[in-house]
Amino acid sequence: MARNLGQVCRLCRREGLKLFLKGERCYTDKCAIERRNYPPGQHGQGRARFSEFAIRLREKQKVKRIYGMAERQFERYFEMAERLAGVTGENLLTLLERRLDNIVYRLGFAASRAQARQLVRHGHIQVDGKTVNLPSFLVSVGQEIRIAENSRNKKVIQEALELSQRRGAPQWIALEREQMRGFLRSLPARSELTMPISEKLIVEHYSK
Repeated sequence: MARNLGQVCRLCRREGLKLFLKGERCYTDKCAIERRNYPPGQHGQGRARFSEFAIRLREKQKVKRIYGMAERQFERYFEMAERLAGVTGENLLTLLERRLDNIVYRLGFAASRAQARQLVRHGHIQVDGKTVNLPSFLVSVGQEIRIAENSRNKKVIQEALELSQRRGAPQWIALEREQMRGFLRSLPARSELTMPISEKLIVEHYSK
């Protein structure tokens, strides 16, 4: 997958809200949004005018950046969402939330989704007792996600667990912190996804 090699805090400033890409830093006054809440660049503080196309594009870019995905990969998820029964926009968000790297982040085993992807790729995460190193693996209801036994004392995981107590785990995930494991209780309802996302704009973007 393509990597973003630039300053990720610029992405938050570009979208005008915290995307929680830097872990603990996002909860301090060092957060770029707290210090400079305007788009990066020499014209960042100017008065912006957006066309309807630009508004839809920005919404798609925002969600893509939240979940740390490349353009073609995000398009594939949208195509999957279209094929499923139900509302396409909600299907899309559900698929993104079911990604293993996202579940690892939601459980608090990683301080950010980027860190969660690294833990998965390096073999520190198990699903139903088996090591899975694909961040895009879609977790099903009832599956167990745990930290591998020989990875539990890693400093980054311990620090992430401490930080996660501040944000907590969503209701649709069961977390057993002491055992360093969790379960997907149910698929998240749209009302349980609290990030300011307008999935309807993303559907409109791909429909044009």
